Amino acid sequence: MSQTTILITALKAQLKAHGKTYGDVAKYLQLSQASVKRLFSEGNISLSRLESICNMIELPLADLVLSMTIEHNKIDNLTLLQEQEIADDLVLLLVTICVINGFSFADLLQQYSLTEPECIQKLAKLDKLKIIELLPGNRFKLKISHHFAWLADGPIQRFFLQKVQQEFFNSHFKQPSEKLIVVNGLFSLSSNADIQKKMQKLSADFVTCRNEDASLTMDQKYGTTMVLVLRQWDSSLFDEIRRKS
Repeated sequence: MSQTTILITALKAQLKAHGKTYGDVAKYLQLSQASVKRLFSEGNISLSRLESICNMIELPLADLVLSMTIEHNKIDNLTLLQEQEIADDLVLLLVTICVINGFSFADLLQQYSLTEPECIQKLAKLDKLKIIELLPGNRFKLKISHHFAWLADGPIQRFFLQKVQQEFFNSHFKQPSEKLIVVNGLFSLSSNADIQKKMQKLSADFVTCRNEDASLTMDQKYGTTMVLVLRQWDSSLFDEIRRKS
């Protein structure tokens, strides 16, 4: 990940912490909101504009760089053994997913049939795994980056494919909160790579929306899962009639 991307991510986090939106930044810089969004998405912010945005929230530029360093030191992935430990414990897996999605200690106890000792025990495991840092009063903060992802073909992905995939796709996808799009075509390798970049961008947008909704109460947000899949693949259904090369 480039230093610029890390810096922009840190700046977004600081704006959110100060209750500022792209609209506030646009007004302060005397730009359109679309222009500000483009600046952030493309990472094309000059040093003078960066300082201006920091001045808007009364944040010294040095403090922004410090927060960038802290973010840079957060982890993007777990090890295979760490993921396996989580995948082998269903309650730990549940707690892990919840804390990544912004649950507090009180939220966990309210939403699930967990005792306080059981919940503390699972949080202590996550602290040991370096996913969170436990704080006094059963509070905690995440130690994973905004770009955190499960390992490709790792224990968590395999758990989803083996245990959750069938249930997830058992829907007609007709509800307003659901969407299923299936398209196919003949792609060059460069076009395939371009689509993958767009998928990664959409994944980052998903995380941004999740972080922006973190301050909402539990009755204002709902568990939402997005699966993006792209494969260079031909179905075996047509093997019988496919011309052999």
